[in-house]
Amino acid sequence: MHVHSPGPTAVINRLPFGAIHVNDVRLWAHVGVLHHERREGQWFSLDFSLWLDLDKAALDDDLNATADYSLAIGAMQRLSFELKCFTIEHFSERLLVLLEDLYGPVPMRVLVRKCAAPVPGFSGSVAVERCRNWPTP
Repeated sequence: MHVHSPGPTAVINRLPFGAIHVNDVRLWAHVGVLHHERREGQWFSLDFSLWLDLDKAALDDDLNATADYSLAIGAMQRLSFELKCFTIEHFSERLLVLLEDLYGPVPMRVLVRKCAAPVPGFSGSVAVERCRNWPTP
């Protein structure tokens, strides 16, 4: 008998039957190691996903059976103006808590990108990706 551990596909198969993905939410936030980053702020780009059972919304065109992502976008915009912290990791934690407060303990993911990291000679972005309420294999 051959026994193997479940791979990523097995985990995906245990997720609800749909996901809402919201990409490129632009947020001005006061996050960074350098004092001027926290004082003046800078642009971040955020993607987030919520795994939900979307079958009822899809079959019945029922708004009450889905998640209103505009609530998350508005709450994230408010949070980004209020929060001052050193790390993108902490910013991502606060965003996950916000999403969980709005939608409950559903599987979720955030990807937070600092659009212009203050590193000489570097023109790319730096990102932190985190998940919450992910099924265990």
